[in-house]
Amino acid sequence: MQTTVRSKWIGVLVAALAVAATTIVIYPLRKHVPAVSTGPLYLLAVLLVSSYWGLWLGVLTSVASAAAFNFFHIPPTGRFTIADPQNWVALSVYFAAAVVVSTLADAARARAIEAERRRAEADMSADLARLILGGHEADEAFPEAGERIAQAINVESADLRLGWVDGDERRVAIPLVSANDRVGTLLVPRSTPPSEIDEIERRIAPSLSALVSAALRRQRLEEQVVETKALRRTDVMKTALLRAVSHDLRSPLTAIRTAAAGVGSKTVTDEERAEMAAVIASESDRLSRLIENLLDLSRLEAGTLEPRSDWYSLEEVVDAASQGIQAPLDVQVESDLPLLQGDSAQVERALGNLLENAARYSDGQPVAVRVSSTGRRILLRVSDSGPGIPQDELLHIFEPFYRMEGAPPGGSGLGLAIARGFVEANGGRLRAQSLPGQGATFIIDLPMPDQRPAQAEA
Repeated sequence: MQTTVRSKWIGVLVAALAVAATTIVIYPLRKHVPAVSTGPLYLLAVLLVSSYWGLWLGVLTSVASAAAFNFFHIPPTGRFTIADPQNWVALSVYFAAAVVVSTLADAARARAIEAERRRAEADMSADLARLILGGHEADEAFPEAGERIAQAINVESADLRLGWVDGDERRVAIPLVSANDRVGTLLVPRSTPPSEIDEIERRIAPSLSALVSAALRRQRLEEQVVETKALRRTDVMKTALLRAVSHDLRSPLTAIRTAAAGVGSKTVTDEERAEMAAVIASESDRLSRLIENLLDLSRLEAGTLEPRSDWYSLEEVVDAASQGIQAPLDVQVESDLPLLQGDSAQVERALGNLLENAARYSDGQPVAVRVSSTGRRILLRVSDSGPGIPQDELLHIFEPFYRMEGAPPGGSGLGLAIARGFVEANGGRLRAQSLPGQGATFIIDLPMPDQRPAQAEA
């Protein structure tokens, strides 16, 4: 770390002025105290110079002050001679004291500089730890970290890189090694003095190596966690899919097979044959919806179900989604709603799934559908009169294949998951609100477009 360098010439000037000022101050004091007793005043000048400019300038100030003391105040004055042997002892004691004071002041100065250096290094390490360990990727904060390092070591630039990077004609490569493994490289300008490079290698590189190594380990752990979660989710999906295939697919297939076998029998009446045909038709529709849901879910999970953006009327979407719902509907749509932009088929599928879910729990009671605008958002609410959803299950109802305990038969556990996927694919949000015994409300929150269809065409 580079420290502040004080000009030695300024130190020489300060030393000369301090010795001169002390010499002048002693003159009026000689009327009241012996001249020999005023010598310690020069120690103030020695202490001042030593504290700011170091030992050697302090010793030089000691010599200069001893000479001034001898020349101006120790008899005979005006000459560098001493008549009284006692004055020799006084001058020698003063000079020794001045050297000791200068040494102690220089040591205190060195300790202060070292403490400031360590504080600056600690501050820089804390900033680098926040930058390097605060990002998701190990190297995403390296440019800013390089700027901080360059400011701290007072060089033109510093470039922090992962792995092994060789130096070139413009930059010197300082290796960052952790556990005998080169985790990164710090590149500094080749014009950096060798002493500064040695200081960087000795004081900065070890802590920087530890930070980069910790960032790499954390990134690897996060990748392992993500991979583990993905594998666990895949296992859950696979188990749920097998359950759906073994039950939800087998049930309609069994019904279709049984009805088909009975249709061709000569012992059944025309009325029974019509009932069997109706069973085949309804179970085929059920099987088709389940397969379609499975395909939609797989595309949503893979991120390949791209919405087709177009202008559409939400009122028409509500009308289309309401067709075929086996429950009375209470629909109220706010007038003068603007056209929305997105994939109307996906929004219709999402709303249809919500209506089917509400009809399954409404027990014949009307399902309320309310469409209104608030600010720059369109809110579409679907409310049923069912038993409601416990608070601890509200977090799970949008998970694929999740079914609440005591749920009515007929559902596959895919409708809500697909509805949320379609809504989010069109820039909206889907959430649920419920109180036990008071039914459930599902809210589709869609954004209003920034422009109108005419503006888009223009």
